[in-house]
Amino acid sequence: MDLTTDYLGLRLRNPLLASASPLSRTLDGVRRLADAGVGAVVLYSLFEEQLRREAAHNEAMALQGSESYAESLSYFPATVQASDNGSGAQRYLRLLERAVAAVDVPVIGSLNAATPGNWAHYARSMQDAGAAAIELNIYYLPGDAGVDGRAVEQRHLDVLAEVKGAAGIPVAVKLSPYFSATADMAHRLDAAGADGLVLFNRFLQPDIDPETLGAVRTVALSGPADTRLPLTWITLLHRQIHACLAASTGVETARDVAKYLLAGADVVQSASALLRHGPEYAAVLLRDLADWMDRKGFQRLDEVRGLLAAPGGEEPGSLAARERADYVWAMRKANSGIYETY
Repeated sequence: MDLTTDYLGLRLRNPLLASASPLSRTLDGVRRLADAGVGAVVLYSLFEEQLRREAAHNEAMALQGSESYAESLSYFPATVQASDNGSGAQRYLRLLERAVAAVDVPVIGSLNAATPGNWAHYARSMQDAGAAAIELNIYYLPGDAGVDGRAVEQRHLDVLAEVKGAAGIPVAVKLSPYFSATADMAHRLDAAGADGLVLFNRFLQPDIDPETLGAVRTVALSGPADTRLPLTWITLLHRQIHACLAASTGVETARDVAKYLLAGADVVQSASALLRHGPEYAAVLLRDLADWMDRKGFQRLDEVRGLLAAPGGEEPGSLAARERADYVWAMRKANSGIYETY
């Protein structure tokens, strides 16, 4: 059974990626994921806010130090807290470098950003540390009524341009589905040089506790019901753009992996299932995927990928018309009392 695949110009032994999560915050975690068989590991995210804070701190220390006498070599600003581990960015880059040396699968760096800025040069630092590629996680919830849709879209393009300009390795953009025209945004990111699109990021959706009268800000692990939205857009975008497509969210079993591949995903990322069951669960997913392919008579991933994707080369408006027709058909089934349950 041949599970090898290509993603971001990288040849991977299989399409299952460990996405950014607490599992990849340590060298031992990265090793366990690689030993379990994943095709690549996305390191945990380095956040723009963290980089900005550290840059501001360093600038303040430089200004404070400039007021000392040059011969006072032992001078050390009182506000600096010495740390054997260095800054968060330094620790991240050291982990990245050690992980690349320790495992035999590609290690992908992860930048979580919301705005353009001079923090983007860290993409080059990730490249120098050995990252095979960068996953640019653009997390931006435009809750301000004064920000229009064009500004939101341009922000994504500007962030991508800065990271692409700083690094010479492939860059995949992880984005949300909440655009007025998601397909158009995908095409624009593709044209702007994105080597891959990761579909999708999930916005924090806080709950409310009526007993404590407070907000509950926790991250909920995804489940199979969450695959529907990424499946829809991967099905529509396969064959429509040059960038690779990575599926993210909702993977619990090999069935979910197979669905994403049938829709047209080049690779499938998992975090929640590996957090629930441990890194070694990756081996179970891969074994069950191979068993499914064998039962269906598939020998290579190319025979599976995009088998159920929307046809390419159709007339403008035809995909929207088909989506509308599918919606009307589904509503008629629902009105007849036919529903799906989870």
